[in-house]
This record gives sequence, C-alpha cells and structure tokens, in this order.
Amino acid sequence: MSTSPDLSQVRAAAQQLHAAISDVAAKQGGAVKADIEAVGQKANAVRESLKASMKAQDEATKKHLNGAVAALEEMQKHAAEAARSSGKELQASIRKTVADARASAQKVSEAVAAQRSAQSSKSH
Repeated sequence: MSTSPDLSQVRAAAQQLHAAISDVAAKQGGAVKADIEAVGQKANAVRESLKASMKAQDEATKKHLNGAVAALEEMQKHAAEAARSSGKELQASIRKTVADARASAQKVSEAVAAQRSAQSSKSH
C-alpha cells in the first residue's frame, strides 16, 4: 500500500523547493536575485516531474497535482518578478513566491494522501 516512488520523490522535491525559497527569503543583499533565479529553475524541474507523474494517477490525485502545478506556475511568475525588482517590491514578490511554494508542497501532499486512500479502497 505504498505510494508510487515517483509521487513520493516529487513530494520530497516540492518540500525541498519550499525550504530553498524560504532560505532565500531570509537572506539580504545581491545574492538573493541569483538564488531566486536558481529556485525558479528548480521549480520548473518539479513542475515537469509533476506533469510526468500525473499520467499514472486516478482523478482525485490528478486534481491535487493540477493544483500543485498551478501553484508552481504562480511561484515561477513571482520569482521572475522578484528577479526584476528591488526594495519593497522584491520582498513582496519573495513572500508571494514562498506562499506559492508552500501551496504547491501542500497540494502534492494532498495528492499522496488521495493516492493512498484510493489504494486502500482497492485493497478492501
């Protein structure tokens, strides 16, 4: 009754992405923009992994994964805004990026729970 390794790996990647952007948010100075760009690239990799893992999922799990993809797309948009901003605009974009990363990780966790529930229903 374990979840698919792919979905578990994607969840771990989404959680790592959230941790990485949270670390960036705690920084000050010029290194932030380079780190934001790197996080944007990581978000793209996680998004692609999510899309690839959707094919083998049931509808309830796909619904959560679609939500995670949407949150990652918003995160990438806010990360791009942060990379072009400074001062208060930069901080606001980083806060939005952190919130989007958190939402994505939560949606992937919900997808894992839905997958487990579906697998449990099948085994009973």
